[in-house]
Amino acid sequence: MHFASRLRAFASAAALITASAIAHAQAALPNVVILATGGTIAGAGASAANSATYSAAKVPVDKLIAGLPELSKVASVRGEQVFQVASESLTNENLLTLAKRVSALSKQADVDGIVITHGTDTLEETAYFLTLTVHTPKPIIVVGSMRPSTAISADGALNLYDAVNVAASKDAAGRGVLVTMNDEIQTARDVSKTVNIKTEAFKSQWGPLGMIVEGRNYWFRAPVKRHTMQSEFDIDSITALPAVEIVYGYQSVPSTAIDAFAKSGVKAIVHAGTGNGSVADRIVPVLQKVRSGGTLVVRSSRVPDGFVIRNAEQPDDKYDWVVAHDLRPQKARILTMVALTKTNDTKELQRIFWEY
Repeated sequence: MHFASRLRAFASAAALITASAIAHAQAALPNVVILATGGTIAGAGASAANSATYSAAKVPVDKLIAGLPELSKVASVRGEQVFQVASESLTNENLLTLAKRVSALSKQADVDGIVITHGTDTLEETAYFLTLTVHTPKPIIVVGSMRPSTAISADGALNLYDAVNVAASKDAAGRGVLVTMNDEIQTARDVSKTVNIKTEAFKSQWGPLGMIVEGRNYWFRAPVKRHTMQSEFDIDSITALPAVEIVYGYQSVPSTAIDAFAKSGVKAIVHAGTGNGSVADRIVPVLQKVRSGGTLVVRSSRVPDGFVIRNAEQPDDKYDWVVAHDLRPQKARILTMVALTKTNDTKELQRIFWEY
């Protein structure tokens, strides 16, 4: 065989080996599904200078993935557009649809992790609902951005890259639903949006679980409250969510909202009180009347940090009220809805608030 022929044969064999190696490497990557729901991470502004003025829920999931080719080195990624909605407009029906899809995917052997892209306004509510109701040890990551992709110094690309990294990581398994924003790994239960115009918007009073730096996870603590595999609630058996509403406490507050909600037949009212879940003197008898009529009362606080102490400020045992512990009103509403699919006994509800 001539030297040129041998060289061509060698090159051909090398190409086959390289192609085989690439195919093997791709096959070995974890499989991550990105479920898109809309929000700022899928938003677009009129110009690169618009970081706070933009239209949310515009960019489809395939375009999000195509705009971040680095994902192909982390995982085998595919996307689904579950819906395209700004998160302040999401409904209970949206929550059920999304959670059931997450649950179904988590049961598939060819899915190793799931990422949900979401608007930041109610991201914490969806994440908490998922961690209460989806039974899987597989990583589920909820992610958003504070700036649209069209903005200078947009944060969505790195947030999404980090989310896929965590979803593809074996060390993220069994930790419940997580939120990855601004390089931090937060537990869905604790995290809340605390700032509306900064990229470090999501914080927990108990601190993050860890950080992601250049694609590597660094863990510092683990969640101790019940979630996912340890939860007594299962989205596969939940078909509807009961009506639970929030009323806000403030100076000179009237009973108008409470009266209207009670008349409409809601199953529970979460009272977002001042301080330690304080209730105005003129509102106490109104809530007592509501409770005697069958509507549950959950006493929470509008204060960002701390927790509501049972039988402090108000005699919760006497009034048969429930306290929300350290859950903010919007998350207390989520847990109350989920809990009411199992029980309306106040002692059981209080146990659930302590444990979840």
